[in-house]
Amino acid sequence: MRRKVMQDIRGDALVARDGKVGSVDDVYFDDERWAVRYLVVDTGGWLPGRKVLISPAQVPPQPAGDAIQVELTREQVERAPGVENDAPVSRIMEAAHARYYGYPYYWAGPYLWGVAPVAYGSAAAEQGRPREDEEQREMAEQRARESHLRSSAEVVGYAIRAADGELGHVEDFVVEDDSWKIAGMVVDTRNWLPGKKVLVPPSAIADIDWEGRQVTVAMTREELKRAPEAAS
Repeated sequence: MRRKVMQDIRGDALVARDGKVGSVDDVYFDDERWAVRYLVVDTGGWLPGRKVLISPAQVPPQPAGDAIQVELTREQVERAPGVENDAPVSRIMEAAHARYYGYPYYWAGPYLWGVAPVAYGSAAAEQGRPREDEEQREMAEQRARESHLRSSAEVVGYAIRAADGELGHVEDFVVEDDSWKIAGMVVDTRNWLPGKKVLVPPSAIADIDWEGRQVTVAMTREELKRAPEAAS
């Protein structure tokens, strides 16, 4: 298992079976199960003005390099449901995206990726294309407001508040590249301990105030001081 930070993912080229699709503009994660759910890809001059969502379900284990290979064709990406700039991604949109590409709903099972603990391969092979029946559509509509998707680019810079005071800001997130699970949040403590960055597990995140741009962690300053340092 390798780990990488989201800043290293943003900007990477995304390459389909038959050519380049674009580059990663942002990363959407969910703050319920804490996993990367989509790469937001800017298609650049190929599909001007359009961004598309690519799920890790289409990303096989990667060779070393700066490009992300996906198990798709350019035509599949071109015909996929798009995403409006700066608009929230609803559960209904996610369901349409899953139906189009033929992978299971990650929110409809007990594991990190619904029917499996990893995104690529076993999940899609085990369950296949989601059923497009009335029950599934009603479930998608019922849970549309329950989408927990967040933009990593938005959250970076949020203030961090410990149980006993403010101390820094969100610097980045660390991702496991086999499951796309978020292993931790990188906290820059420069407001309190200049020059130090620590790794906070998702289990310690007590609350995120999206309007106030603040993350509260269930740790004291002293506990954060003893937290493992984030790799530079």
